[in-house]
Amino acid sequence: MAGVNRVILLGNLGRDPEVMTFDNGVKKASFPLATSESYKNREGQRVESTEWHNVVLWRGLAEVAERFLKKGNQVYIEGKIKTRSYEQEGIKKFITEIYADNMTMLGKKDNGDSGSVSQPAQKPTTKVDEPEIEAPDDDLPF
Repeated sequence: MAGVNRVILLGNLGRDPEVMTFDNGVKKASFPLATSESYKNREGQRVESTEWHNVVLWRGLAEVAERFLKKGNQVYIEGKIKTRSYEQEGIKKFITEIYADNMTMLGKKDNGDSGSVSQPAQKPTTKVDEPEIEAPDDDLPF
């Protein structure tokens, strides 16, 4: 039986997307995405828990992120979990990322003019194929 690797996230950008353009013109955008949930503990107090996810977008989705996404924007992401490793000062480190293949921008958009305008929920951007290239070794999370 085949496994399924599918992730759905609805959250807010922790910073503006970081965009890289490779020699062949392919773009990659990455940003941290915060998802939060709240619940009541045994004492009846509301507790909020936030998880941070490393989101990676390629090609067309990266171009959309570069043009329209800013810190704090709310987005809906569909994708898959990938874990990669790298070595830093002789120590092997791991990073888990969400490779998005579907994104919908939600909420309001600041157009840079006089205030903000309502950003209608957009239909999901076209799906992208698995990237043909792997991120270079110098694409480290620091």
